[in-house]
Amino acid sequence: VGLSYPVFKGVMKKGYKVPTPIQRRTIPVILDGKDMVAMARTGSGKTACFLIPMFEKLKAHSAQTGARALILSPTRELALQTMKFTKELGKFTGLKTALILGGERMEDQFAALHENPDIIIGTPGRLMHVAVEMNLKLHSVEYVVFDEADRLFEMGFAEQLQEIIARLPESRQTLLFSATLPKLLVEFARAGLTEPVLIRLDVETKLSEQLKLAFFHVRADDKPAVLLHLLRSVVRPQDQTVVFVATKHHAEYLKEATQGVNCTHIYSSLDQAARKINIAKFVHGQCAVLIVTDVAARGIDIPMLDNVVNYSFPAKPKLFLHRVGRVARAGRSGIAYSLVASDETPYVFDLHLFLGRSLTLASPHEKPSDRDGVFGRVPQSVIDDEECLLFTDHESSLDLQSLRRVSENAHKQYLKSRPGPSPESVKRVKELDFSLLGIHPLFSSCFGEDELERLKFVDNIKTYRSKATIFEINATNKTLASDVMRAKRSRDRSLIDKYQRGQQERRAGAALGGQDPAVPAPEEEEANLQEVFSAVVGRKRKQHQVGEGVRKKQRYEVQRDEEFYIPYRPKDLESERGLSIGGEGSAFEQQASGAVLDLLGDETHNMSKTKQLLKWDRKKKRFVGKTGQEDKKKICTESGRYINGSYKNNPYEKWKKKYKVEEWDSEEEAGSEPRGGKHRRGRGGRRLAPSPGKHGSQQGKVHSELKSKQQILKQRKRVAKQNFLQKGGLKRLKGKNRQRVQELRRTAFGRGAAKKGKMRKRM
Repeated sequence: VGLSYPVFKGVMKKGYKVPTPIQRRTIPVILDGKDMVAMARTGSGKTACFLIPMFEKLKAHSAQTGARALILSPTRELALQTMKFTKELGKFTGLKTALILGGERMEDQFAALHENPDIIIGTPGRLMHVAVEMNLKLHSVEYVVFDEADRLFEMGFAEQLQEIIARLPESRQTLLFSATLPKLLVEFARAGLTEPVLIRLDVETKLSEQLKLAFFHVRADDKPAVLLHLLRSVVRPQDQTVVFVATKHHAEYLKEATQGVNCTHIYSSLDQAARKINIAKFVHGQCAVLIVTDVAARGIDIPMLDNVVNYSFPAKPKLFLHRVGRVARAGRSGIAYSLVASDETPYVFDLHLFLGRSLTLASPHEKPSDRDGVFGRVPQSVIDDEECLLFTDHESSLDLQSLRRVSENAHKQYLKSRPGPSPESVKRVKELDFSLLGIHPLFSSCFGEDELERLKFVDNIKTYRSKATIFEINATNKTLASDVMRAKRSRDRSLIDKYQRGQQERRAGAALGGQDPAVPAPEEEEANLQEVFSAVVGRKRKQHQVGEGVRKKQRYEVQRDEEFYIPYRPKDLESERGLSIGGEGSAFEQQASGAVLDLLGDETHNMSKTKQLLKWDRKKKRFVGKTGQEDKKKICTESGRYINGSYKNNPYEKWKKKYKVEEWDSEEEAGSEPRGGKHRRGRGGRRLAPSPGKHGSQQGKVHSELKSKQQILKQRKRVAKQNFLQKGGLKRLKGKNRQRVQELRRTAFGRGAAKKGKMRKRM
């Protein structure tokens, strides 16, 4: 590519020899100055894609201009990792970097921005807060990166992103990177892209070839026991494992419940210092298990990670990609285990539609040759062993009982906000008979033939259904109910036989092949849809048209020209639906659904929505908004947007007074007057902004040798004080004071005794 020597030296020092496919495609385009939207699977080296061109463009530290590059990340951990990678890769460039994160002291961030950094890395919320407080213009920024862009634009950062983008110049270069990006760029219109280049790699193979998947069908109550068995018996002791849970309450409960397993946890509301400490413990191998919410699902690169466990199965397919993308990175292998409850099974079908692969079901009769991607059950004997240990621990600990109760309540709240699965997947799950689901090969290989026979016998007892109805149990021939049921059975004999034959065929199909008959292969899906479509239309038209015309029409439909035929739905519909930012449907469908004007909510959920808008306030004696945001103070920014008044609490003014920092305006920074020269140091040895002088020059402010009258007096006092202390003046002064007190005591009314009352107070 023709990199400069400092950048090339940093790349070589990092140990990179050959660029990855996404780096080969993106770096030349970025160096040409074009806007870009890039997608490649996790662990493919996307961070280096925007850092190497950034170093090449910025070249070296500039003392005159302000920040020239801005990198936005959705989470603090990802921003910290980007900062670490920036320092390692740009080691020889001399560029300064400022990190603006939530949870850190704002005073340190004010001081970092006064250091005139070249690169700002931060999260949108805190960066907007600091920009509003300091009145940052960001006019000198020429290179903007949205890392994990889809997460940034769907996370609720709309207000913060709009405010930050409004402060950026129009001539900037904008780059969007993520592992899951849709091809419709209209969803990123707010980022201010101008004629962007779209590069999407690994659209078909979204997962690494080195990644193995395993799906376990378990009851929701049995998940802690199965997780304990995986961590204690299946996962190797030297392996590192990340466990993804739904809420922070699950993380706290599982940390205490996993007795005998050295683990730590991270969630968003945990203190920032605790988050750093916990993730450092895991990265350095002090803990083998890290229990996290989805705050660590994106971008986090843990080099020696071996396993991922989805304790709560993700509702969105692309979230599954980001979770399991923490393993099998940069050519390493890894395993992703997923615990799937009954209500989460449709999401597994959604995932396989998104990936474009068929779901393999564990066969109850034979062991599959390949374990990868098999969906099977966990033996009850394994669950019972772990449940006994858990029950003993809960009986002896009230804290565990309360944590479990809180996590169950949190799960109920999580289910209310969880997006629903697609109707197709729900239909397929209903057609699936879970009694035919075999034991997962991961467990069946650990059991002998006798144990497997015992488990099959228990399954048969579970699925046993009596042929006699309740009316025929213990009934004699003289009972009226038994006569009625016999008559009905003889009348509906043909329907009963037909249903039983269908059930036997399904069981035989499940026994022969492990693939779910309800999940068609990707190449068969279009043919199945066409059969259903033509069958329905043909049946309706038979009622209204002549038979000859119908035959001609059917013959014409069969003889379609494949070259010019346009199907009613694109082939990548499921893939793009999963990658879309808003969720279900395309961008137009989302906007159209939001623009519907419903004058009268006829449906139940619409009526409940209108009820929730207002609530009665007993103190104010009137209806108020339920959000509680109505009476909050708003402030207008320079971009003309109204934001919450809490963003302007003037901590910057207090910081300037505390450390005696003179006024610093970002307009002067962007203007002709430079910000070079010596930096003064405030309390604590901080480097502060240079004080503006009358005689500015291109070399910065020159220190004057002439001293004012006040400076001379101040220096003389300082020297006199220093001489006084060095010559023991403080000791002599104390001695004189003691002598004076003794003289006063002796001369007080001719007696040396201590006096009472007014005389003592006077003395």
